[in-house]
Amino acid sequence: MNTEYNFNVKKKRPEEEYGKVSDYFRGDILNQYATSKNMMKIQEKITIRALELLDIKKKDALILDAGSGPGFAATYLKEIGYRIVALDIIPEFLYYYEIKELNPITADMCFPPFKPNTFDAIISISALQWIFRDLKDKMMYSMLKNLSISFYKILKPNGRVVIQFYPKNKEIMDNTGKIIVKHTDFSGNFIIDNPNRQKKRKIFLLLNKNRNF
Repeated sequence: MNTEYNFNVKKKRPEEEYGKVSDYFRGDILNQYATSKNMMKIQEKITIRALELLDIKKKDALILDAGSGPGFAATYLKEIGYRIVALDIIPEFLYYYEIKELNPITADMCFPPFKPNTFDAIISISALQWIFRDLKDKMMYSMLKNLSISFYKILKPNGRVVIQFYPKNKEIMDNTGKIIVKHTDFSGNFIIDNPNRQKKRKIFLLLNKNRNF
């Protein structure tokens, strides 16, 4: 990646206009999102790419889908044979799940209620921008810090995390990585697909626990 690479999205996104994710995903908007076939296809493609980056060797790996929404990623992962726990802060999203298959849990992904060394991998699709999007906001910094520490704790040794998200600009993207590295022993880097095409650009943060690459 060119070190001079830069981007800044001018269009306002929902996370900039609403204080909390639950203020946006409610009523008709929540239902439209959860039942959107197009959104399902988009997130399935993102999940496939995330799996490439995770490079999981264990066939029956236990994966946490953090900020799972209506379960697009979790459902796909379950269909191809992984064991899944789907976690989201909005309980209404969980009505769309096959409860027994996806083990859905209502909780904040910054405070995941799991024991240390529980998961072989963690995946998070299109959620992190709701947690950290303002460099000056101390609460957002604290939430990202806690997410980082919690993810590290509940991940098994040599496990991996892939976070796909939509930062507003490169400064927010870079600071996200710096905060995580500062407060944990994760190693990792950003992978940017289609970096110069705003509508198709996908940003992934790949993190490793106790493994350099």
